[in-house]
Amino acid sequence: MKHALVFGGSGQIGMPLLQRLYHAGWRVSAISRQQRHDRPGLEWLQGDLDAVPALPARVDAIFSCGPLLKFSRWYEQSGIEATRVVAFGSTSAQTKRGSADAEERRNAAELRQGEEVLFAAAAPRSDAATVLRPTLIYGAGRDATLTRIAQLAKRLKYFPLPRGADGLRQPVHVDDLADAAFAALTAPASFGNIYAVPGGETLSYRDMVERTLACLRPPVRLIELPSPLFNLALLAAQAAGRATGLGEAAVRRMRNDMTFDAGPAQRDFGYAPRSFQPSAEMFETPRD
Repeated sequence: MKHALVFGGSGQIGMPLLQRLYHAGWRVSAISRQQRHDRPGLEWLQGDLDAVPALPARVDAIFSCGPLLKFSRWYEQSGIEATRVVAFGSTSAQTKRGSADAEERRNAAELRQGEEVLFAAAAPRSDAATVLRPTLIYGAGRDATLTRIAQLAKRLKYFPLPRGADGLRQPVHVDDLADAAFAALTAPASFGNIYAVPGGETLSYRDMVERTLACLRPPVRLIELPSPLFNLALLAAQAAGRATGLGEAAVRRMRNDMTFDAGPAQRDFGYAPRSFQPSAEMFETPRD
């Protein structure tokens, strides 16, 4: 029986990935900060990348569904034997590289550094590493964009956007990302490569938000405001602690296209993501 080690197993991508490994007959050791109950074929190890628990000396594959740089540094120093490594990064490594926000630039640099460290560590060990870069993630109620928008909209009973928020987006469902990681695992063409894994539909930021608001129960109305008025509303929301993480750079990106080519992932491991058809359940806070 093949054995997989999964970091971030209790996260929004990790949970559906565990299901795929489990149903495919893999033995899985998954790491979580919270104590969880084992079941046949699935062992939970309590810890994280800052406090890694005792691990098996050898596994067939390692998956990382959490912070890439932290994982790569751990992997670089670890003595664990694994011939296959699949790790998630983010398209933010590219889209936030030239951000006006210093923190966003730092995050983008850390993502790229994580990729470099991972591949440099894998080469002398003859491990085959693959990095998957998702676009805007949704589907499990844990993302920091659409779920945050949905929850704020339900409290306000409306949601404001600046006019001209027409930059293109490709939201990607967590189940499609789990499928991508599982498919890349056994695809030799993916060894040593980085892939964008966008969603299966390209739509404007405005349309993405409007479709999200329309699926809520009850639906919430989208209000478009002139930029000066929106900026004032944003300042008020930030002062009230309701728009944390939404800075000037993030608002500017609403007007910028952020699209990626899924062709290489489709060619090399059959990546076939769904179109963006959200439901209210996708934005509800999960119960552990």
